[in-house]
Amino acid sequence: MNQPDDPASLTELLERLRSNTAGQAQVSVGDVLEAVGERSFGPIVLIAGVITLAPLIGDIPGVPTLLGLMVLLTLGQLVLQRHSIWIPSKLARRNIERENLARGLDWMAKPARFMDRWTRQRLLWLVRGPGQYVISIICMAVAAAMPLMEVIPFSANGAGIALMAFGLAIVARDGLLALVAILATGGTAWFVLNNLPW
Repeated sequence: MNQPDDPASLTELLERLRSNTAGQAQVSVGDVLEAVGERSFGPIVLIAGVITLAPLIGDIPGVPTLLGLMVLLTLGQLVLQRHSIWIPSKLARRNIERENLARGLDWMAKPARFMDRWTRQRLLWLVRGPGQYVISIICMAVAAAMPLMEVIPFSANGAGIALMAFGLAIVARDGLLALVAILATGGTAWFVLNNLPW
């Protein structure tokens, strides 16, 4: 799941995304894939969580659904044991304002530094081998529910936290963080089921 040139921390991932999209008025899904690496399954889940959680971005109607679709396509290919990521050109061209992205990345900078201080390699069996496929299936379930979460206030934030935690667990190879992500997923599922609009 991890590649040799993958970012090793959340801070590094945010900096890579910021620098690789500098000077652009719009940032597309394809730009995000290029920034984090088209063979990097873990960082893509991480950045999907970050963008969903960030103010001014994740609150834009349709963005959580778009990112959920990206996660589904990405991890579906991982489960099928593809070694690189393919997404349809129509999805790759979908974009957001770079100014909103930059504000969201700035907002995430301080929490990213805090989280990076606490992550380290541990409980590796949870983020390698069969464990990474279990994580992938859970993330796909979260991503599939994201269109529904757009009509339930604040639930998409829970999905963003879960995806960010899973992605960071993969990048940092931190199995303990993966367990925290599983708890966040369970809490989000409980919240969604108790606030269904029907």
